[in-house]
Amino acid sequence: MNKVKLTLFNGILLILAIITVIPFVWMLVSSFATNAEIVKVNGGFFPKMSTLENYVSIQEKFNFMRMFFNSLFISVVTTAIVIYTSALIGFIFAKFKFRGRGLLFGIVLSTMMLPWAVTIIPKYEMMLDFGWLDSYKALIIPAMVSGFGVFLFRQSISGISDEMLEAARIDGASDFYIFHRIILPMSRNTIASLAIFQFLWSWEDYLWPFLMINDENKQLISVGLRAFNGQYGTDYGGLFAATSLSIIPIIVVYIIFQKQFIAGVAKGSGK
Repeated sequence: MNKVKLTLFNGILLILAIITVIPFVWMLVSSFATNAEIVKVNGGFFPKMSTLENYVSIQEKFNFMRMFFNSLFISVVTTAIVIYTSALIGFIFAKFKFRGRGLLFGIVLSTMMLPWAVTIIPKYEMMLDFGWLDSYKALIIPAMVSGFGVFLFRQSISGISDEMLEAARIDGASDFYIFHRIILPMSRNTIASLAIFQFLWSWEDYLWPFLMINDENKQLISVGLRAFNGQYGTDYGGLFAATSLSIIPIIVVYIIFQKQFIAGVAKGSGK
């Protein structure tokens, strides 16, 4: 009976996986097809792969490579900063006792409950007042601290033994040393989880870069993909080709951190 349930469960998971993957496969196949083939009404489910022109022409449509590396730079820098600040603040909330700790942590959690759209206008006005319009400072600095990241690290670091940290302090280790040599190495799973989420959010962010960056040479790939949408039509082949290339960094980041991410999920489910 258990084998039947396991087989049925695996079958359902397989069906869901196929449903999830099919749109990506369709997009990849379509990136090698002409627009006429893609929009054909009486054609097959997958367009006929017949050309590499979509990949050749994307650099001509807009400065794809520059925008690609602009997005890569912003995503990597933002992710690294968020991981460090989240780990540091989470360490303070988890292992230091001070008056108002619960209230401050509640305020941090409350930032996760506010819809992001509510803060757009105040943040936009602040960026104008600071003179950061058309600057990467407007993309990086407001994203330096993540309420979700602080919560994630606080929960993770709370599980680290206080006795271990006390022993390190008795041996003469400073809090700065403890954070970098004990806390961070023992938080690899949490770092991997936050790295995947934060990189994905930064890479796919559209509205904020669209509002902040006007210089085409500084623009990000998520905004640059609009170049394929014309007033009277859309270059679907070019759009799918550029999109297929733009998801490569996300796949690479997940491949790098997948073991730690899965281990962290398993550990959390065990708790």
